[in-house]
Amino acid sequence: MTDAPPTARPRLGFVGLGNIGGPMAGSLAAWPGGLSVFDLSADAVAKVAQKGADAADSLAGLAEKSDIIGICVLDDEQVRSVVTGPDGLLSAARPQAIITVHSTIGADTAVELAEQCAARDVILLDAPISGGAMGAASGRLAIMVGGPREAYQRLKEPFSLVADMIVHAGDVGAGTKMKLARNLLHFISFAATTEAARLAEAAGLDIAELGKVVRHSDAVTGGPGAIMLRDTTAPVDTDDPWYGILTGVRTLGEKDLSLALALADELDVDLPLGRIALRDLAAGLGVPHAKGDNT
Repeated sequence: MTDAPPTARPRLGFVGLGNIGGPMAGSLAAWPGGLSVFDLSADAVAKVAQKGADAADSLAGLAEKSDIIGICVLDDEQVRSVVTGPDGLLSAARPQAIITVHSTIGADTAVELAEQCAARDVILLDAPISGGAMGAASGRLAIMVGGPREAYQRLKEPFSLVADMIVHAGDVGAGTKMKLARNLLHFISFAATTEAARLAEAAGLDIAELGKVVRHSDAVTGGPGAIMLRDTTAPVDTDDPWYGILTGVRTLGEKDLSLALALADELDVDLPLGRIALRDLAAGLGVPHAKGDNT
């Protein structure tokens, strides 16, 4: 087997053509270096093949001719099976091939698999994605990459077909940790959304109309991520420019949370996350109240 010349475009492979992996592979089919795909669903493979991808007959067959291989399957067990199972990718991967795991798996799993791959002169990166099926379909995913920076650099051009944000999070496992932190915010926000819906419903409001307002304002302000601009969670010094900004956020936030909780008490609606938010907002923002301040 002859290695591709260094100046050649890397050939891509992709495993897992579900509601996110399928659109990703469909976009990657436009890559000039070519794309091979594999999935247990013949229909899913056919959809991507119609866009110009080659259908591999096995994982090993895909690995034999691919320089960069993406995996988008369900969980740790499936990722392990695809990478290290009998006739899996590692059984036939090219030297210095890159395997990118887009599934959200455990950080320890990523590290363990990367070590097994390194023993075979193969590079495994954890590269989880954010943006869901909509982001995959529109080419607007965010990809968080953990692993050697040189390998990350090799991904940037081809992956720009599916993502408009690609960040190097750090060593192997860091991409997964960043994704877990991102999704912590995501699903806590979902739980908080259910509290807001219960309050609105108890007040006789149209929840669907409230949803329109939330989506509109979050598109303007950036939503919860709008305050994630500092590089530390330490308390803010009083002479730091952020101090005035965040104390303003604290003042408005505590006022509005207090009013919402008062309405909830009036309507007999339990809002445990709202009460935690009121309790912890100041310290979380890095501008805790001084001792004895009961404002």
